[in-house]
Amino acid sequence: MNNASLIKKRYAAERRFRAFGFGAIVVTAAFLAFLLFDLVSKAIPAIIVNEAMLSIQVDPELVDKANPVAGDYLGMTKKALAQHFPDMSSRADRKALNGLLSAGAADVLQSRVLADPSLIGQSITVPVALNSNADLFLRGMDDGQLSDKQKELLGAMTEKGLIIKGFAWNFLLNGDSREPELAGIKGALIGSVFTILVTLSLALPLGVAAALYLEEFAVKNWITDAIEININNLAAVPSIIFGLLGLAVFLNVFGIPRSTPLVGGLVLSLLVLPTIIIASRAAIKSVPPSIKEAALGVGASHVQAVFHHVLPLAVPGILTGTILGVARALGETAPLLMIGMIAFIVDVPHGLTDAATVLPVQVYLWSDLPEAAFQSRTAAAIILLLIVLFAFNALAIYLRKRFERRW
Repeated sequence: MNNASLIKKRYAAERRFRAFGFGAIVVTAAFLAFLLFDLVSKAIPAIIVNEAMLSIQVDPELVDKANPVAGDYLGMTKKALAQHFPDMSSRADRKALNGLLSAGAADVLQSRVLADPSLIGQSITVPVALNSNADLFLRGMDDGQLSDKQKELLGAMTEKGLIIKGFAWNFLLNGDSREPELAGIKGALIGSVFTILVTLSLALPLGVAAALYLEEFAVKNWITDAIEININNLAAVPSIIFGLLGLAVFLNVFGIPRSTPLVGGLVLSLLVLPTIIIASRAAIKSVPPSIKEAALGVGASHVQAVFHHVLPLAVPGILTGTILGVARALGETAPLLMIGMIAFIVDVPHGLTDAATVLPVQVYLWSDLPEAAFQSRTAAAIILLLIVLFAFNALAIYLRKRFERRW
């Protein structure tokens, strides 16, 4: 075979390789686009909801100015809705009409009156939340939970111009709830923040200190070799094992309260600690030896050379590895299930020892519920979790570019 045919064959192989690579990118992008489109389309009902815009008379007989919190706001809301349907006088008709309202239908009215008690005695127009079944029906997604009479009422409300679309603030401002239209992600989001803060405060200093000692100060012998092997092995251990360890040690031995960000952060710090140590050691190794040698040559001690010269130059790699490890911890579910963070938590946590859950566990809880409206809540929570993870990765890239030194 002559040289021309060999060159031609080689070029053909290169073209096939490029085509395969381009095809792989296209297929991956298509799958990603399909996934994001599916999530966004399913999440829209959780973000944009149908509401009833009603003019409600704040009756002074039902709301005491001295104690406006105890007012019958739901009763006033039902009365305002009934005024649009004066012919609905029977008990069954009123039950059908009121059944379209959410259990939190009067929340906006109550919050406005509490913020401005001078509204008592006046008529104000506020958005009123419908229940999830009514919202689904208005979207053309009838789940069979409404009666024919309720469907007629919704059609009449639409014709009267009472139905509007609004942003679902409940999703961002509420904790969890058994009612889909009232269930929110705030509790899980705050719980994730507290848990990650505990994880970072423990894993980062311990991981960097261990990496510095192993790389710069430890004597190279069979003991340090065994430690390095075990660190590498721990990085590959299934995450649920750390959950079992947390259950056995932190809960059963030390008696830390279950379902709290404190115990969750302790478990996740064990999970990400090997990753941080490995990343920090790699970052320290990447610093040219001449930096430390130059510092030692001008009279610096070994400790000064490491902490004043090597460590600052290794910061970009350390931060990148830490953030990626924390992003992995943020998406973990299995170890947190073992320590009780799967509990149904309504209240938003205010401290490290308050009962809480986290975003991945909240997704798991909602995905297991039978109501159709929770499917949109699940998709919206997944999108929020992806946004947080993308933000962590973007931060890692920014810090690397910001502090990176070119040699």
